[in-house]
Amino acid sequence: MNNKFDALKDDDSGDHDQNEENSTQKDGEKEKMERDKSQSSSKRKAVVPGPAEHPLQYNYTFWYSRRTPGRPTSSQSYEQNIKQIGTFASISLAFKEKERSHLLYSGALSSQVEQFWRFYSHMVRPGDLTGHSDFHLFKEGIKPMWEDDANKNGGKWIIRLRKGLASRCWENLILAMLGEQFMVGEEICGAVVSVRFQEDIISIWNKTASDQATTARIRDTLRRVLNLPPNTIMEYKTHTDSIKMPGRLGPQRLLFQNLWKPRLNVP
Repeated sequence: MNNKFDALKDDDSGDHDQNEENSTQKDGEKEKMERDKSQSSSKRKAVVPGPAEHPLQYNYTFWYSRRTPGRPTSSQSYEQNIKQIGTFASISLAFKEKERSHLLYSGALSSQVEQFWRFYSHMVRPGDLTGHSDFHLFKEGIKPMWEDDANKNGGKWIIRLRKGLASRCWENLILAMLGEQFMVGEEICGAVVSVRFQEDIISIWNKTASDQATTARIRDTLRRVLNLPPNTIMEYKTHTDSIKMPGRLGPQRLLFQNLWKPRLNVP
């Protein structure tokens, strides 16, 4: 196959037929480059599972934010502070099996790496983050903001954790969410793990705060998935109430190299 820069090479033959052939070749290469560019653009717009991968019911996007405590800001500044890590559309088939938990901790999934694991296995675990940092995992098209159209009428279940539990609870929560274990239709929007100095916070967001039956089912599933003790305090908070509260935390310059495990070279 000719190099795409062949069209820039000098042609000293002066032969008309050769020039015509080169011109045709240039046109063909230009057409191919435009076609490749169009295909590349199309791939960027839609994330789809590969031929041997197992599609999720929804595509999901990882987000990251780092906050400066005590600095109020507007929702616009907050939106600028949230950075998208990447979107995936497939996950290992093993997550759909009853032995998911056993397979996960025995390492049996390591040979079934698909789009989800290409992000997750390279990311720093919540327990290793510092400062006021948040990982968000939301359905594609939904921003992890109270004001997003999918979130504005909803709310979230909040669980406060002692230090050292965030990584395990976060993993169990997002695997349950990706595996559609909550059984509430399209109500689930996403999940957040928030790392703080003295405690960590896990939350799961849903669309309709006024649907008490749905929020109760989410609560019960969350308790089971995280294997929470009966006396665990679980708080439900509507996004409307959150928006009314002053003191939303301000943005800080994000260092994405701190999100990845240092032993791996991840673009």
